[in-house]
Amino acid sequence: MQILDSTSNFLAIDKKYKYEESKIAILPAPYEFSTSYGKGADKGPEEILNASAYVEFYDDEFDSEICFDKGITTIAPIEFGERSGKEALDLIKTNVETLLKDDKFVITIGGEHTISIAPIEAHFAKYHDMSVLHFDAHSDLRQEYEDSPYSHACFMARVAEFFPTSRITQVGIRAQCKEEAEFIRSSGISTFYASAIRRGLHGEDWQKAVASTLGEKIYVTFDVDYFDPSIMPATGTPEPDGFQYHETLEIFREILKLGKKIIGLDVVELAPMDGLHHPNLTTARLIYKILNFAFNK
Repeated sequence: MQILDSTSNFLAIDKKYKYEESKIAILPAPYEFSTSYGKGADKGPEEILNASAYVEFYDDEFDSEICFDKGITTIAPIEFGERSGKEALDLIKTNVETLLKDDKFVITIGGEHTISIAPIEAHFAKYHDMSVLHFDAHSDLRQEYEDSPYSHACFMARVAEFFPTSRITQVGIRAQCKEEAEFIRSSGISTFYASAIRRGLHGEDWQKAVASTLGEKIYVTFDVDYFDPSIMPATGTPEPDGFQYHETLEIFREILKLGKKIIGLDVVELAPMDGLHHPNLTTARLIYKILNFAFNK
């Protein structure tokens, strides 16, 4: 497996940590085939890695440098060539399975949200009792979109075909079609709509309510359009009335308080904008911060 060196790896870490010595593996999956509005998600992984060079190693909340405590290796980006749909997903899944077999904590960075089907399936094969925590502005539960069942707008519908829907929690949803809303009600998916959160329907401690729906092992899939466009304009479909960085981290703090464990992560849908750096850095910082929640107590 080809490993990126310190000029292009996550956090620009020197080669002190080889693959065998690293607990954490970053897997770039620059796949974009079905984005329906703004384009550029395939450039997301490269710009996340570039921006990560400016993320500080030290986390004051945990008094740790998790990158050195655990070691992080960055895999060379997957080359998709002409592959799309299921063929592309199979390639991602094979890579994730290899990393999991080598006992790595895997972070897959996209790319459009379609890619998340593969790492979720690979993790589910290893962690049969896991839950999925899905951050997004969209529920992505359409059975088909623009004649494709593998559209980014359908990824969670594909996950629901092999994963128990009662163990899926969605946060931040504020754009969907009627059929998606009906599927949520009939399937038992726990969905925290943005409008319900803002109206106080989950109480002031809504982050605690989110954490309480999850099992002991949690896979996180994070579409950056969950955030408000004021802090995350660089995404294909930025929806108003989104969320801020600090209130989002409170969900992870509640997960820690409950003694639950994050076992895998993907972050998707960053579409970099020329001359605008803060969305790239925000995404890189988010990944590193979630790693701190995953490995600290």
